[in-house]
Amino acid sequence: MGFVQRLRGGLARLMYGRNGADRLGLVAIWTSLGLNIVSALLRGRVPVAGAVLYWASMALAVWAIFRMFSKNLYKRREENSRFLQFWWRLRSGHKNAKDRRADTEHKYFTCKSCKTICRVPVGKGKLEITCPKCGAKIRGKT
Repeated sequence: MGFVQRLRGGLARLMYGRNGADRLGLVAIWTSLGLNIVSALLRGRVPVAGAVLYWASMALAVWAIFRMFSKNLYKRREENSRFLQFWWRLRSGHKNAKDRRADTEHKYFTCKSCKTICRVPVGKGKLEITCPKCGAKIRGKT
């Protein structure tokens, strides 16, 4: 058995039952790396801001490593799930807005009370829409 195979087996035994690298951990590591680069650039010009960013990046890296080696899988998966839900809402909201701007055949109205987005064909003139979710009236021109 070669050195690399023994090393791989030892690492697999070490990580057995631990969380490992998930999306939140990887984002934390990449953010830490970015903060560290910015702190290195600022260290010569603004030493206090560079030092603060450096220690923030180190704290973030330590937290990410703690999450990777944690054996409390339930809490780490719950944290990752909440992060992924937040990330999905952030990404899908941006994508949907881009798709709505590209749609020239429909006009979109947002309900003031429940924030539901209602779609109406263009060219219907002035109309009053009833929100399907809360029943509020939306007036607009298509």
